[in-house]
Amino acid sequence: MTNVYSFDGILVFGLLFICTCAYLKKVPRLNSWLLSEKKGVWGVFYKAAVIGTRLHIAVAMSCLAMAFYVIFLK
Repeated sequence: MTNVYSFDGILVFGLLFICTCAYLKKVPRLNSWLLSEKKGVWGVFYKAAVIGTRLHIAVAMSCLAMAFYVIFLK
């Protein structure tokens, strides 16, 4: 179990958030509803989606490394 208040818990949460927002960007209805704002609090979703789509190889490698860490080393 990963604790949210630890550093690795924050990394897991961040990676899952970026992956989820990048996936939601591919769904047309959710893209126009959730990711239409580019400023403010709702802009965080848009920025995470942009990071997930532009750096998809780095995000995927980070997810694999974090999964290996959580499953085998922790």
